[in-house]
Amino acid sequence: MIEPLLRTVGLGIAYQQGRPVLSDINLTIEPGEFSGIVGPSGSGKTTLLRVLMGAIAPPRRDPQGLWQGTVERRAGLRMAYVPQLETINWDFPVTVFECVLMGRPQHGVRFRASATERDEVMTALDRLGIAELAGRHIRELSGGQQQRMFLARALTRQPDLLLLDEPTSGVDITTRHAVLHLLGDLNASGISIILTTHDLNGMAAHLPNLVCMNQRVIAHGPPAEVLTAPVLEATFGAGLDVLNHLGMPVVVDSGRGAPATGELLDPHAGLPAAAAGKGGGTDD
Repeated sequence: MIEPLLRTVGLGIAYQQGRPVLSDINLTIEPGEFSGIVGPSGSGKTTLLRVLMGAIAPPRRDPQGLWQGTVERRAGLRMAYVPQLETINWDFPVTVFECVLMGRPQHGVRFRASATERDEVMTALDRLGIAELAGRHIRELSGGQQQRMFLARALTRQPDLLLLDEPTSGVDITTRHAVLHLLGDLNASGISIILTTHDLNGMAAHLPNLVCMNQRVIAHGPPAEVLTAPVLEATFGAGLDVLNHLGMPVVVDSGRGAPATGELLDPHAGLPAAAAGKGGGTDD
């Protein structure tokens, strides 16, 4: 029996005021998994990622019962995290090479990278197709190049599990497809991937599994099984319809008060450019 990478059992987290952020989350991440966590802003997606990576952990004392359940990680599990691009200070005086180098695990205090470390950084940049940008300042990159840089930074940690917060937010459709294809290649190489997103249609076209959540897990499984009108209404609190396009589910506005999220409701977001007729924050 293959041991899961990570499992949450009855996970619940609340703010000091008692308002729940996560409620009874039971989620198992298997080796080789490639899943997207979808839900509205404020649904707990980013908080869940931070719990999975260990940035949020049970308090030593919890008299108010703000934390419930457990998080179980496989012994020796290596994880890497890619934040939302909107949270980055792009004026920070650092080159692409230096940004990726800083992502490596630190062993003591040193002021100069070893030849091995420099080779590993250049290997990661080359793997992501941006080795020629190593000396460029990070603010000079396009959105797709910025995302590739942070993926290279994550890969220097040699992760078993890669966690990404809204990796396709704020980029055009062509870049979105490129990023998702790249993540698919990384997954095929043996890296398990979990990402959060608002982009239902884009994820349905690229990911084998989706987790619909709004403080709790509403549904978890292949897009064709998860993207149904009842699940979407329970997740987003609004009426959304699901159409079938060449065997792929496409989410559209039903006119019954759908949320104001353009990417979510773009019926072409997950389609190839030719079929679509198009060219190429910190919210939970």
